[in-house]
Amino acid sequence: MELSFTELLVGIAFTIFVIGMLILDMRIFQRTAHFPSFKEALLWSIFWIFLALIFNVGIWLFLSHQKALEFLTGYIVEKSLSVDNIFVFIVIFTYFGIPKEYQHKILFWGILGAIIFRILFIAAGAALIATFHWIMYVFGAFLVFTAIRLAFKQDTQVHPEKNIILKIAKKIFPITQNVEGEKFFIRTNGKLLATPLFLVLLVIESTDIVFAVDSIPAIFGITHDVFIVYTSNIFAILGLRALYFLIAGLMIRLKYLQTGLAFVLGFIGVKMLIADIYKIPTSYSLIVIFIILGIAFIASLPLKRE
Repeated sequence: MELSFTELLVGIAFTIFVIGMLILDMRIFQRTAHFPSFKEALLWSIFWIFLALIFNVGIWLFLSHQKALEFLTGYIVEKSLSVDNIFVFIVIFTYFGIPKEYQHKILFWGILGAIIFRILFIAAGAALIATFHWIMYVFGAFLVFTAIRLAFKQDTQVHPEKNIILKIAKKIFPITQNVEGEKFFIRTNGKLLATPLFLVLLVIESTDIVFAVDSIPAIFGITHDVFIVYTSNIFAILGLRALYFLIAGLMIRLKYLQTGLAFVLGFIGVKMLIADIYKIPTSYSLIVIFIILGIAFIASLPLKRE
């Protein structure tokens, strides 16, 4: 699980690239508040997927074919898990009545926070696995349990008002009644007030932590290589904002995505539980995940009526 010198250098360069892209996005591409058009969101989604695939080719050429397969599998799993999370974000923005043109800024800072939390979670997960091999069985059992809960979950409604972080924030900060432009805080009569945008940011961040509890064990079920875990996770997160605007523009609910994700998590969980008996090749895992998600997507497409 130790990083090679090459992986360390690429990891540092990758982190600098991510920071640079975030700054470029905030300072140049999104200088004015607006809700991206469907075309703009589609192009950005394609751009991030293209970058991930180019990076994957680089891993194939300069590291190994096995690591490239692990990256691709991990990226697909993380990307798929993030799609269902997007619908939760839509509910949160709707609940708080956040104007569309201000949603991009919240997602920007939300994704920045998500990257930081994912790094911490990955480091903790890697340390636990390196120290306690049996923790893999715990991760595997947790994923199987999550898969069963996801498959049979009846209530899909989201209740942002029940978020514990939101309740604490309301006790600490006085809150403005209305959105104050893109500001998270304003000062009135010498008193600092939080705006609804800040509350939404807190809910988004806390929600992503919950999502990470599922996604981090899932990626460790595919590979123990910290470099692959880190880069596949971050690439999936970087494309999340563009994917949000793409799906929000379409407002198409993939009816069977949740069931498909349940099968994916269950498969990875079982893979982790039997790893010491039989190690399922990454190529087989990739094929199984492709088939499951493909069936879920096709089954979710609306049938044309004659």
